[in-house]
Amino acid sequence: MTRPALPPPLRPRALAPGDLVVIASLSGPLHSAYEADLERSVTVLERMGFRVRRSPLLEAGRRHWWNAAAPEDLAQELNALLRDPEVRAVIAHDGGAAVLGYLDLIDVDAIAADPKPILGYSDVSLLHLVLHGRTGLVGFHADLATPGLGGAWQTAPAARRAELERLYTTLLTSTEAIGALPATPDWECWRAGRSGRAEGPLIGGLLNRIVLTQATRFALPLERFDGAVLFWEEMGGQAAHVWSYLQVLRHSGILDRISGMVVGVPREIHGLGGPDASPTLSELVLDVLGDRDIPVLGNVEFGHAGPNLPMPVGIRVALDARRRSLSLLEPAARAADGREAA
Repeated sequence: MTRPALPPPLRPRALAPGDLVVIASLSGPLHSAYEADLERSVTVLERMGFRVRRSPLLEAGRRHWWNAAAPEDLAQELNALLRDPEVRAVIAHDGGAAVLGYLDLIDVDAIAADPKPILGYSDVSLLHLVLHGRTGLVGFHADLATPGLGGAWQTAPAARRAELERLYTTLLTSTEAIGALPATPDWECWRAGRSGRAEGPLIGGLLNRIVLTQATRFALPLERFDGAVLFWEEMGGQAAHVWSYLQVLRHSGILDRISGMVVGVPREIHGLGGPDASPTLSELVLDVLGDRDIPVLGNVEFGHAGPNLPMPVGIRVALDARRRSLSLLEPAARAADGREAA
């Protein structure tokens, strides 16, 4: 039986100055204590040259259990944004635990007709993975609005903040490949592999959300991981949980298909590198990988541990673990007329 062809990467149109970016409640609620952070994120986006609007569900105090609203209401709002031609990008206000409730309610036809950048990480990883699998949409695994642009960015050194602002603006507005992401001395080569290098599509997100995605009927076909550079990070829980999630990826065959791995900075994971002979994260990762001879780059700044480097899901990257570098080889956006950059 012939499998259907995988959809090619679906790049959204590059944004132009004055385009409308909407901050939306795609998952968790807005707590009144973080209203000031949200306002600071608006200022950052406006400084990048965009108009900014808040979605109707993004109101302090509005909530449904641990979510900003019921799943059908969140889906209705997201679908309205996807269908609105004035809206050129959507950035999640925060993460949470809501996306699994409305994966089956998303208007994928609207995405195919007018693909737009959806920015965020954590729970939003589910959106990136599922929508990439279903439509080819390039997911913008990048900072959330409130805890990221309005929070972590504000406490970063001024030079780093300016660097990130330029990087995000280029990511959203340019049809040229960014090239090497700005590395820091904290990046670590955990395994060089035969050549130290790998090239392939960038696939990943929050580790537990990758595992959850693959447990649904919207799971990415295993072929999506052929030659891919898998990136992941984890927040909270136990070191044993990380080990178990990676074992799920091993049993599913994903680790046998990827060409390289990039691991983010862990946050609040108990049982890592303690005085009781507990493993470091690198030891844990290499234990699960076994003799798989692929390059592994660790401690890269994306995810919950601070200001995020963008990791566009679905575009080709070059990983060089020995040189501790990660380069985006393709643009995340296309020209307004639909043509790809040469």
